[in-house]
This record gives sequence, C-alpha cells and structure tokens, in this order.
Amino acid sequence: MADELRGRRVAILATDGVEQVELTQPRQAVEQAGAQVTLLSIHTGQIQSMNADIDKGDTFTVDQVVSDVSGDDFDALILPGGTVNPDGLRVNSDAVGFVREFVGSGKPVGSLCHGPWTLVEADVVRGRTLTSFPSIRTDIRNAGGNVVDQEVVTDQGLVTSRDPDDLPAFCSKIVEEFAEGRHRAPTQA
Repeated sequence: MADELRGRRVAILATDGVEQVELTQPRQAVEQAGAQVTLLSIHTGQIQSMNADIDKGDTFTVDQVVSDVSGDDFDALILPGGTVNPDGLRVNSDAVGFVREFVGSGKPVGSLCHGPWTLVEADVVRGRTLTSFPSIRTDIRNAGGNVVDQEVVTDQGLVTSRDPDDLPAFCSKIVEEFAEGRHRAPTQA
C-alpha cells in the first residue's frame, strides 16, 4: 500500500461525535496509499471525536465546510460512524445533498458502523447490499436496502462494515475500491 491512491483526493465527511478510530484508521490507510485527504464538516473549526460514544476523544481541524465543495472536487468519500456524528449529518441538507451527489456519480464511498444513516437520509441505499451496526439495519431495510451481516460488503463501489472490529478489512477494501475509481452509477430499484 504505497502508491495505489497517489493523486486521488479523498473526502472524509464528519462532525462532532464521530467515532475517533473510525476517522483515524481509514484516514491513515488512504494516506499511506498516497491519497490527499480533506476533512469536511458542517461547520468550521474543530470537531470533537468520541471513543465508544462515551468518552471524549481528540479534536480534529476541519479543512472545508461541505457547503463550500462539490462532489467533483473529490475522487472518493469516507463516512465514519459514531452514533452522534451521522445523526448530525443526516439533518444537514448540505451534507445529505453532497452524499446523494457523490453516490449518484458512481465514485467509491466507504461507510461503517452508524455511518450508513447518512446514506439512508440521502436515499441512496435502495436496491443496494450493505452492512452496518445492528441498531440501524431496520432503517436501511426500510429505505430499500438489503442488509447482510458480514465484516465488509462491497456493492458497486459502496463499501460498508459493521463496527470498529471490522476496521482492518474495511481499510483494506476502501483502498482497493478507491484505486479502482468510478463504478457504474447505481440505479434505484
């Protein structure tokens, strides 16, 4: 994993409450593969991460606000979890619109744990197979997605995993999918 992503621009979309390890490990994986990473959020300044939704983790400096960018600015997207993070993103129209545009473009997206809540809100899981943290699987099914209980699932460039225990497989798979680049744009079932 040295140069697979050289020249690729990867966005991580997160806000306060992001699960720290779900932000840092995927970021490290794509950076080690040569990607340029931009942390997007719904506000400027810093975002507060959490450890297991209980203890405050580190803060991270936001590079750009999602309302100021376009999906055209990036080659791939990471949506980390944590319970509070995707809940904050899914009520922000700029974040939801960005995710909808990105998935619709066929560019690869990686999302884990509670991260698919934002995908559900963007209405982009219909007809797709994915996995997630158990507590949001009904939301995915209700949005028309097919949920499986596997360590990592890939569906036309959409990579999902269940929880932080799956991070090694998730990180490996996002590097692979991000290196492949654009996939066939999904069709809504």
